[in-house]
Amino acid sequence: MFFGCNQNSNGKSSHVKYLQSEAHAQSDAPYSQAVQVGDMIYLSGVIGRKPGEPDLPPGGITVETRQALTNVKTLLETYGSSMDKVVKCMCMLGDIGDYDEMNAEYKKFFPNNRPARSTFGVALPLNAKIEIECMAKID
Repeated sequence: MFFGCNQNSNGKSSHVKYLQSEAHAQSDAPYSQAVQVGDMIYLSGVIGRKPGEPDLPPGGITVETRQALTNVKTLLETYGSSMDKVVKCMCMLGDIGDYDEMNAEYKKFFPNNRPARSTFGVALPLNAKIEIECMAKID
C-alpha cells in the first residue's frame, strides 16, 4: 500500500508505505504492523503469540522470546528483509528479572552481527512476557 511521499535533503523522494500482513493481522489494531520508508522497514512491537492463536504459548520467557523473534523473522522476510539486516531492536520485558533468560534465546537469532538494542521493563498487554520492535534495511 502506498500512502505518502517525502522529499529528502538530496532531492530524492522517500516513499512511505504502511504495511499489514494478512498472516499476522490484528482485526482492529489502531496501528500499522510495519512502515517502510525508502530502504528501511520499521516493525511495530511483536509479542510471542503464534499468528492466528488467541493465547500466548505456555512455557515462559524462553518460549515467548523464541516465538516473538520467529514472528519478527517471518515479518521481515514478508517485507523483503531478514534478521541479518536488523539494525536496532527494542525489547520490552514484562519482568526485567527475565533479562538473562531472554538474552540466551535472543542470541540464537543474532549469532554474528548483533543489532543495537534497548531493553526495558514494562507492563505488556495480555500479560505477555516480551514484546520486540525492530528496524531493518530492505534488500
